Amino acid sequence: MLSHIHIGISDFDRAYEFYSSLMRELGLRERFCDPGRSWAGWEPKDAERPLFLIGRAFDGEAATPGNGQMVALLTSSRAAVDGAYAVAIASGAICEGPPGLRPHYHPDYYGTYFRDPDGNKLCVCCHSES
Repeated sequence: MLSHIHIGISDFDRAYEFYSSLMRELGLRERFCDPGRSWAGWEPKDAERPLFLIGRAFDGEAATPGNGQMVALLTSSRAAVDGAYAVAIASGAICEGPPGLRPHYHPDYYGTYFRDPDGNKLCVCCHSES
């Protein structure tokens, strides 16, 4: 369904360090990194899409997080959610909800929420039983 997701960033080096750690923890591989153009992308190990991209805003203005916007990254285990949260927080994320069950979504929904150093809201979640 998705081709790619692009997250606006203001400081490429800081964002690249943050997302490289997070994507590595989630088992995604780097597809490209172009510091000269201030953008980078990651993909699943077994597919070319969807891409997760970071970069400067296309209109050249400052990147700002959208109100009500969130990117949710799917993983296969609760342990992976926990690991992603730990890496994100250690890399400068701000907690918006620690890892845990969210039964108001469905009985097996296990997720965490945080904001990257630019304020973009992210979720890492698993829909499988423990």
